[in-house]
Amino acid sequence: MDTNHIQNSPSPLRPDIEPLFTPLRLGALTLPNRLAVAPMTRVSATAQGIPTPRMGDYYSGFAEGGFGLVITEGIYTDEAFSQGYLFQPGLANDPQRDAWKTIVAGVQAQGGRVIAQLMHAGALSQGKPWRAGTIGPSALRPKGQQMRFYRGSGDYAVPQAMTQQDITHAVSGFANAARRAREAGFDGVEIHGANGYLLDQFLSKGINLREDGYGGDVQGRLRLIAEVVHAVRAAVGADFVLGLRVSQSKVNDFQHKWLAKEAPEIFQRLAVLPLDYLHTTEFQAWMPAFGQGASLAALAKQHVAMPVLANGSLHDPGQARLLLERGEADFVSLGRGALTHADWPRRARAGAMMQEFDPAILSPIADLANADSLRGEPATPL
Repeated sequence: MDTNHIQNSPSPLRPDIEPLFTPLRLGALTLPNRLAVAPMTRVSATAQGIPTPRMGDYYSGFAEGGFGLVITEGIYTDEAFSQGYLFQPGLANDPQRDAWKTIVAGVQAQGGRVIAQLMHAGALSQGKPWRAGTIGPSALRPKGQQMRFYRGSGDYAVPQAMTQQDITHAVSGFANAARRAREAGFDGVEIHGANGYLLDQFLSKGINLREDGYGGDVQGRLRLIAEVVHAVRAAVGADFVLGLRVSQSKVNDFQHKWLAKEAPEIFQRLAVLPLDYLHTTEFQAWMPAFGQGASLAALAKQHVAMPVLANGSLHDPGQARLLLERGEADFVSLGRGALTHADWPRRARAGAMMQEFDPAILSPIADLANADSLRGEPATPL
């Protein structure tokens, strides 16, 4: 992976790239451009979930490279069932919060803004020290196999169906983690409601088999998301940026789709929540969400007034620009593109060559030590 930074060009922006570099208002926050780093699990914290100085270098490198917004990897929210992976960072206690302070300050010192993504893995948890077993909306074994590059193996466990007490505890975990994020200096938080994790499990037909108020129709399956959003907003106040990420596909089921007829109602119900932005993610963000017609981001734009962040194979600057120009999104987040070039924005401005993503960055373990080894750098002990 080439990590050499290209300096910002003082010349005027080329017309074909200019839409990516206009400022954007996000709640009380102004972003300098429309480019965000997508949340990417890097399992590089300590065994106690405390973020490390190496993680600080990793995140500040994106801001130094020109990204206006950095969204962290999923951060677990409580000392019970939320943690998904061994060596995942947390915001579940004060020592974890305090370790984030230096990382946040490092990103901001480079001119970037940084948002903490808050995540509860639910039935997809494959490594945690706090509690035995897993929980989810229903006692149904998740599809697929645990992810080896996050230190998992074999089938997922059958989760326990969550009780009301479990649900209340999970909601409180999100709220408390959000409060700690604000105390750590983050510019906002993003609730992870996508990719097959707990909140997405509740939203998904065929996974959520509940017959109480948290299951059944769209309103019931969205109830937990709504409760988490309201609890987080109450914890952080009205002036703190709050986003929500949603998707159709899951890390354990890439083919999963919503019912097309339900998509408008899902977005209409999300539209009335106290959110500052909505983050949609698909494998290819510009492709029709249901075989034909609008993309998932474009469908969101049709039904919500808040800014929409689109994610999915947008590492080609031209493709990212077109999505904005067509009005299908307000800003874009990059995963593979950011991993390949931490200075992707500067390269895009300069018209510099972009390398292809190297999957070896994430194999055999998708941590920073593995990425460092590809560059011939000594691994930093956890």
